[in-house]
Amino acid sequence: MSEFRIDQIKSQDATRGPDVAGITTFTGTSGIVMPSGDTAYRGGRGRGLFGGGFASPTILNTISYITITSAGDARDFGDTTIKTHDMQGWGSSTRGFFAGGLEPGYRQNIDYVTISATGNAFDFGDLTNLNFQGAALSNEVRGLYGGGVHPNTRLTQIDLINNASLGNASTFGNLSSRRFALTAFSSPTRGLFAGGDSQDPARVNIIEYVTISTEGNTIDFGDMLAARRNRMAAASSTRGLIAGGCIGDGSSGVNVIEYVTMASLGDSIDFGDLTDNRRRGSGLSNSVRGVFAGGYTNPGSTNIIDFVIISTLGDATDFGDLPQSSVHRLGTGSSDSHGGLG
Repeated sequence: MSEFRIDQIKSQDATRGPDVAGITTFTGTSGIVMPSGDTAYRGGRGRGLFGGGFASPTILNTISYITITSAGDARDFGDTTIKTHDMQGWGSSTRGFFAGGLEPGYRQNIDYVTISATGNAFDFGDLTNLNFQGAALSNEVRGLYGGGVHPNTRLTQIDLINNASLGNASTFGNLSSRRFALTAFSSPTRGLFAGGDSQDPARVNIIEYVTISTEGNTIDFGDMLAARRNRMAAASSTRGLIAGGCIGDGSSGVNVIEYVTMASLGDSIDFGDLTDNRRRGSGLSNSVRGVFAGGYTNPGSTNIIDFVIISTLGDATDFGDLPQSSVHRLGTGSSDSHGGLG
């Protein structure tokens, strides 16, 4: 039998290799590996999700998505199980999670989706408490949800969720103080919690961390540039960004972006500016780009999405818009390729 060399064959327009169809055999020294495993684990990563929120006058159950490496408006993905604002999101390389929130009443449910697909969320389990305005982070294996408001009291507790299973959260440890309206981000090993409101009107500038693979209480990391709440976060595997925020609900948002190197300890350093002043928006990343979407501005709210390159310093650039044409705020972000996933 003569040798048939497909590496020397091109399509009619010479733009690609051959399309091999029908019954074929293959021999060669380089080998061939066919896809295996659940389809949720195949294909490229780099998708970001935005879930829930408020587009005046409606509380949302919508989930929208972007391809983080590109630019453009977010597109419809599906719906969360209930209409909720101020939920918190995190992600593994395959699943996106949305938990807690407010309206109707305080919520403790955890929803999940398969990020590579589109469709409505499924019930995963429950947080340990009814919870509003906590903060969430993750690595591939674990999601952590820390702080927040339980009816009439602020919380210190950090919940632990096993991303690959279904079930209720368990207790991981505690923050150094009771607080809500904080933000969180992670490397594959460390999870950081920053800022927030400890006891009205005591906003804090503290940054603290945990080792995600263990259980225990937070350890002091350093301080933010100023005491602020309702900030957005994004991270590569080495650098964490903290953006926007405010000193209180009635105050204007800020456009400040600051950063820390997560493997070390120390105070945050100025990174650049968002495209506008805002608070209570959503942050996510693909480890290269940090993306910040929606939030309260002064006056009103915004549906803008902007981004930065995490490894550099500089101001944010316009990415596109969230689907709601007028305003969007109080939502959350999740992605399949953030810094906590390596």
